[in-house]
Amino acid sequence: MNIRPIEARDVDSILAIQSASPEIAQWTMWDYARVARGDMAGWVAEEKSEIDGFLVARRVVTDVEILNFAVRPHARHGGIGTSLLRETLAWGATFRAEKALLEVRASNLAALSFYVRHGFEVTGRRPRYYSAPIEDALILTAVLAK
Repeated sequence: MNIRPIEARDVDSILAIQSASPEIAQWTMWDYARVARGDMAGWVAEEKSEIDGFLVARRVVTDVEILNFAVRPHARHGGIGTSLLRETLAWGATFRAEKALLEVRASNLAALSFYVRHGFEVTGRRPRYYSAPIEDALILTAVLAK
């Protein structure tokens, strides 16, 4: 498996993964084109010329904010998500990020379990943050450096 920065040629594959992952934010082609241009940081997991996962993040002063993240359903539970998360946290280390943070649907138990296994804790709640369906967002944070 190869983890590499998102390129313009990856957008269709990313949109297909997103379509198969209704629990994540549903971005547009334009949003991912911005990532490919470098407006945000982003990586894909590629194996045998197939994109199996992606993660988009940004630097917010001294923090890493994970904005969107998914693994193709048939490729889940194989370490792809962990590899993408590690790449993102390594990127954060290059600017001495202090924390990583993100929001996740309160009902997304698989994601919550994944993040807790990787050192994240629930640090807040945003009531009725998501629509379709309306649902609270949990804010998760991991301390990276002190």
